[in-house]
Amino acid sequence: MIKTAVVILNWNGKMFLEKFLETVKKYSPADASAIFIADNGSSDGSLNYIKNQHQGVNVIDLGKNHGFAEGYNRALNQIKADYYVLLNSDIEVSKGWLEKVIEYMDKNPEVAACQPKILSYNSRDTFEYAGAAGGFIDKYGYPFCRGRIMNNLEKDKGQYNNIKQVFWASGACLFIRSSTWQESGGFDAGFFAHMEEIDLCWRLNNAGKKIMYIPSSEVFHVGGGTLSYDSPRKIYLNFRNNLYLLYKNLPAGKRRKILFTRMILDGLAAIRFLLILKPGAFYSILKAHRDYYRNRNKLKKAEIPVDKDNILSYNKLIYNRSIVFAYFFRRKKRFPDLKM
Repeated sequence: MIKTAVVILNWNGKMFLEKFLETVKKYSPADASAIFIADNGSSDGSLNYIKNQHQGVNVIDLGKNHGFAEGYNRALNQIKADYYVLLNSDIEVSKGWLEKVIEYMDKNPEVAACQPKILSYNSRDTFEYAGAAGGFIDKYGYPFCRGRIMNNLEKDKGQYNNIKQVFWASGACLFIRSSTWQESGGFDAGFFAHMEEIDLCWRLNNAGKKIMYIPSSEVFHVGGGTLSYDSPRKIYLNFRNNLYLLYKNLPAGKRRKILFTRMILDGLAAIRFLLILKPGAFYSILKAHRDYYRNRNKLKKAEIPVDKDNILSYNKLIYNRSIVFAYFFRRKKRFPDLKM
């Protein structure tokens, strides 16, 4: 059996495969790992390119676009390995990126998942939005990172060069034990794309497992490779999936109050988009709330009982205030300012 399967989910990402796949091959030891491209029904010639130019790379043809969540579920169900590494196609890896994390996980069997340091490909001394130096969340479900709060990105000056337990690891480069993936059921396909990794990590936290950030492994992420960060579609998915996230994972006793507050905050965000003349974003938030209500019966079926002792073990990883208020009104723009 393969020790580590590096799995790149591709959808019309030929230009990124041309740019970054060779480096993934170069820095992924062939004796301990295998590379898979899981193709989500691309129409840009991706499959022919891989078959003609990268014969050593395994191809899983998924036939159509199943989204990020279900695409990975279907791909990983076909791969036997000790570890899975979910890697975005728009990432440049560096020497040692794979071995350093796998070595840590080998020595620490209580750790279920990890992420490396994620820096910007276009500004290499700056943390990248989608993961930075490990993910956290506030009490109302807003995600943020060490190195990135809201849209404020810090320069990497070595300030986060310590191994650290985090609340969530980025799906842009997610290391996870295959046994953990199978036990957890993988991603929730209902998310389609965005925040599915936070949902998975919250479930892992609820199960008493640890998620770690390993800074000795570095990757460089272009970001916004499939959807730009201000795309109405992306805004819709983020707002809808954030409500899904809270409903599924919050203890029942806290859910109503937190969701009510979150909806007020979302309403304010929608009004702000309208005021700055972004009607597409405004309507995206309205549609997100509409579809959340439409799908609540499905969410009820996905609820998992939460062990109170496990909640206590990861409470320190949740910012027990509003990150939105901290950022805009208290001017807390860097992770150390939050004093978590």
